[in-house]
Amino acid sequence: MLLFIAVANVECYLYGRTAGYGYRPVDGGTLDRLADLVVTVFVSERSYPMFAILFGYGMAVMVRRMTARGAEPRRARGALARRGAWLIVFGVVHAALLWDGDILAVYGATCLVALSLVHRRRAVLLRWSVPSALVLTANHVINAIEQSKPWEREAGPDYLAGVLDRGVGHLLFAVEVVLVIPYIFLLVIGFLVARAGWLDRPQDHVATLRRVAVTAMVVNLVGGLPHALTVARLYEPPRPVGIALVIVHHLVGVFTGLGYLCLFALLAARLRRVGRSGVVAGVAAVGERSLTCYLLQSMVFAPLLSAWGFGLGARIGTAQAYAIGVAVWLATVLVAVGLARAGRRGPFEVLLRRLTYGRSGHSHPLRLKPRNISAQAVNMTASTEG
Repeated sequence: MLLFIAVANVECYLYGRTAGYGYRPVDGGTLDRLADLVVTVFVSERSYPMFAILFGYGMAVMVRRMTARGAEPRRARGALARRGAWLIVFGVVHAALLWDGDILAVYGATCLVALSLVHRRRAVLLRWSVPSALVLTANHVINAIEQSKPWEREAGPDYLAGVLDRGVGHLLFAVEVVLVIPYIFLLVIGFLVARAGWLDRPQDHVATLRRVAVTAMVVNLVGGLPHALTVARLYEPPRPVGIALVIVHHLVGVFTGLGYLCLFALLAARLRRVGRSGVVAGVAAVGERSLTCYLLQSMVFAPLLSAWGFGLGARIGTAQAYAIGVAVWLATVLVAVGLARAGRRGPFEVLLRRLTYGRSGHSHPLRLKPRNISAQAVNMTASTEG
């Protein structure tokens, strides 16, 4: 998931040129077009639904664990409320200091609304999903109309002016998210996935997981490829058609995000006897420190690519940007593995947990006790801790 986020986010730092469909620069070469085609089909607008669904899953797991330890539902919801509020703070600070495309505040705000739904019946969840899905679709329609017109990707204000602009703008956006609930729909999918046990016990749901994953990948190709051809400028549709393709691409991305989670769960079912070693150990280490690794990406991207930093974003194409995204993700893997071998949690995980639960939440927040990793540790539950 964090690799997808790195690749999806890094091209947003490019500036000083005209952008077209998919917000990609229109002056890219053949390699840029090919890279845009691949990334648009498999990554763009697929990483944030995957993140949101997993975030909802993590909320449900947190409540389940607290309830199993004897906590009352009200106390569990209180912990979620504090976590959501602090995620808004983290997100606004992240946006102000580094990047206004932050997602922490958005999901923290959504958490404040969704925390009252965690224990609700399936029928109630589905009723809340309908207006949320409609608002999300409306957002996609607006986004599609904006993409259909070429626009200039500017460098933006200087750093200090940008801090205020990004911080205030992101805080207002978080308030808007609370009021119009566009992402409740995605979190509800995460709640239902947690109840079904798909990620906790993937070996018990192989047939279902395979069916969802294969269907999602087929739907993704059918629904996403036409827009990807437009982004790569291999197809120039009339504007109404281009708008429709963007909308379809976004909507298909929701199902594709779920499909990716099912693919990961199937992989976990196959690797459950391997335990934590090699590549699996590296990915698991990142998952347990996902908040730290996510923020580390911006700490590299922003000063390296922004106009107020080294300004590399004005001199490279999208293919080079994607390569930088992969390289930065690999660097975060090394950081996470180093922390894991030292028996330490990520510093931002420690801070968020302390703010959520207080010092009594757990006695030794910086160090992890040695433990044997079960089959379930190979799956995506690791990233809920972030």
